Amino acid sequence: MRIGDAAERIIAGRWIAGASIMDAIERSKRLNASGIKAVINYLGEEFDDEEDVTDAVNTYLMLIREISRTHIKADISMKASQIGLRISRSKFTDNFSKIVKFADGKKVFVWLDMENANDVGATIAAYSSQLRKNHNIGICIQSYLKRSSSDIKRLLKIGAAIRLVKGAYSADPSAAYQTRQDTTINYIKLMKYLFLNSKSFVIATHDAEIISAAKKLNADNKRRVWYAMLNGIRNSYAIKLAARRENVEIYVPFGRRWVSYSYRRLKEASNLSLVLRSLFSG
Repeated sequence: MRIGDAAERIIAGRWIAGASIMDAIERSKRLNASGIKAVINYLGEEFDDEEDVTDAVNTYLMLIREISRTHIKADISMKASQIGLRISRSKFTDNFSKIVKFADGKKVFVWLDMENANDVGATIAAYSSQLRKNHNIGICIQSYLKRSSSDIKRLLKIGAAIRLVKGAYSADPSAAYQTRQDTTINYIKLMKYLFLNSKSFVIATHDAEIISAAKKLNADNKRRVWYAMLNGIRNSYAIKLAARRENVEIYVPFGRRWVSYSYRRLKEASNLSLVLRSLFSG
């Protein structure tokens, strides 16, 4: 067996559901059996080729059909750069609208992921426009970006559903916090704002201390909070949270483009020991 084959088997087995839609569906069924909802993502980003974009859009439409047909508890999550943003903003917004409209008819919730700092404006604009027509959609906000505080305030005014993450990209110091500590401080600040100003949102983190702080905040504010983690990183902890009647969801990627996704996971120095343990834990 080649080294690349061995690495693919380890990564695909831990972090990625597999190559196909049905792999993602089966992984989601297992999570559902533990009281956990899935958030399914088709791997791929930075598409500047029409065929790749068309493939991504069609794959999401097929995925939505399967979620509806199998009655699993699952949302979908996509990236702007995989459904047309690198070709044109109009291509992206048209495809986003098409997917959201189809998902709404099948009663499947759609998340729009956030990518690098340069794409935030276009991503929020497309989401905000679509939110006027359909409320069955949410958006990811990253605490490493300095603009996120003002973005959350504006988004909540229009009724946005927010998934708060730290962020796995990098940006210039003028736009982004450069250290784990500063990113975490901002994460907690944004989380507290959500508890005071939003009825329902997602806290996406593997940090047990942040989750503990969130649970204490929720004891006072009584919000509908979901705790989200990446597939294969802390699944046993997620199962324990679900057993304690917390709302838990796990981000389940599938597809053959696993290299860039896995590289970003390994690159997250703030989580490096946790990520590496996840590859070899039972």
